[in-house]
Amino acid sequence: MCTTDYEIQAVPLAMPLWKRKVEQFLEANQLRLDALDYYAIVTRRESDEILAGGGLQGDIVKCIAVSEQLRDEHISNRLISHLMSEASQRGHQSVKVFTKPQNRQIFESLGFRVVGEAPLAILMENGRGIEKYVELLKGLNVELLKNCQLSTVNSQLSFGVIVMNANPFTRGHQYLIEQAAQQVEHLFVIPVKEDKSLFRYAERKAMMEKFITQQPSAITQKITICDGSDYAISAATFPTYFLKKLDDAADTQMLLDLDIFRRHIAPALGATIRFVGSEPDDALTRRYNELMREMLPDVREIERLQENGEVVSASKVRKALENGDFQRAAALVPPTTIPYLLAHLATDALQQELDTTPKPGLIDQNDNGAHSDMDYRLMRRSIAALHPYFVKLAVFAFQKNLPSVENLQKIGLEAEKAMLDATKGVNTHKGALFALGLALVSAANLYQNGILTPENLQETIEKLAAQFPDTTDTHGSRVVSQHNVKGALAMAREGYQPLFTDWLPYYRGERNEERKLKTLLRIMATLDDTNVYHRRGAEAVAQMKADSIALLNDFEPKKLEQLNQDYNAQGISPGGCADMLALTIFVNFIIHF
Repeated sequence: MCTTDYEIQAVPLAMPLWKRKVEQFLEANQLRLDALDYYAIVTRRESDEILAGGGLQGDIVKCIAVSEQLRDEHISNRLISHLMSEASQRGHQSVKVFTKPQNRQIFESLGFRVVGEAPLAILMENGRGIEKYVELLKGLNVELLKNCQLSTVNSQLSFGVIVMNANPFTRGHQYLIEQAAQQVEHLFVIPVKEDKSLFRYAERKAMMEKFITQQPSAITQKITICDGSDYAISAATFPTYFLKKLDDAADTQMLLDLDIFRRHIAPALGATIRFVGSEPDDALTRRYNELMREMLPDVREIERLQENGEVVSASKVRKALENGDFQRAAALVPPTTIPYLLAHLATDALQQELDTTPKPGLIDQNDNGAHSDMDYRLMRRSIAALHPYFVKLAVFAFQKNLPSVENLQKIGLEAEKAMLDATKGVNTHKGALFALGLALVSAANLYQNGILTPENLQETIEKLAAQFPDTTDTHGSRVVSQHNVKGALAMAREGYQPLFTDWLPYYRGERNEERKLKTLLRIMATLDDTNVYHRRGAEAVAQMKADSIALLNDFEPKKLEQLNQDYNAQGISPGGCADMLALTIFVNFIIHF
């Protein structure tokens, strides 16, 4: 039958019916459905029976299957060409595929070349992705030899490599780099590029660079932080849908990663030594180190840094952050990582405020509150858009002198624009950006100077806020003028005094699951929320305060839910109170009493 008798169409895997049909089709072809953001099927005209299918996740082709009856009709070529075209339209210059070794010829006929091999899987690519990365690494090698004015040829030098995730960069990573650098003439450090970690690739790479640049020149000259690539194959990026036994996945992923390293990365850098840290806890990492010693000529394992009998690890830092123990996390990292921890906690405070449910009149995990133009997903996008600017503020403020307000305003305006771009013009977090930004900048500066205390934090917020000009022609400024109440700027100029004298002590005094909800009610009972004034007037503010006091005195989840329904119907949305809850959560993270 002619291939023109068939048509290719995209199907929405988000719809349960289509997802199940695709799963059944793949199961019939001994495959499993993997994570995908696009899937296309081949059908006969006037029929919805799936005869072939394949998908994309980013620039990776996945889940290719063809019914046995069509395997001689070159449908797979047409389907793969369609997926390559789709990937190109999405901006990907090269396309990759993980597949069984027996499928090699099919993909070679379409211009794919092998990047790495393992007994049960190969990685192939159509395009110059790996070649471009190799050229980049070779350029580092050539520049290094040129700058060092070394007369010996590359193969006679002892160059080493560390590949690390550093999620985040700890004193353990610092120790590994310092020990490795002593054993080679030059050390290349490659951060894992994938953004499956708590800290984004750009942040992790910047942490490494910040640390290196602040070391003595004798050390910095021996170390190069390279760009990461898409060719570090991790458990998170390696698809397993085509493996018969999932037990084979870990070894196959590791073998592929190591084959790519020895084929392409090590030769491009002229590196003959691979350094790793010892792994006392994680079995998969120990297995990776074992395979590395089998496949690479010179692997040197360095005992990991220990303190008080415990390994200093990124997982311990993440656990401390999860528990809200900033002091513990800070003790495990070099000073250059601190701004990134603070920025993470500021972002997490916003997320925790959003997740607090049910919040009267406010967006949460259950409903949109009193809003018709916002929802939970929009707020999530807003928080994600603000995060890089929290990082920028914290890094900028991590210095001896308090930064100028002019520069802070510039970053703040960039953050606001990013927020509005992400929300298509909806003001989701402008107030929270101002409050958290002031606290974040103050905390980063005070920590750098070794004087982060509650009193100093409040005083520094006051100093910064005093330099901001009065606002005019805004909803908040009109409320302040009309009702003679304190707005956001006046609260900041007083260093958020109620936070330190009332809200934070109350928050810390509550040890149950409702403490965020109860603290929000405490804030609602005391704050002149200009957002409520603007939307519903002075009577609504008085009602909000009375309702909150009554509910705190007789707290019941059912009564809170009823208040939420009432405020949603009346259009009462205490957005300023939500901002102060986020600020309270953040300050609780970073201040040790």
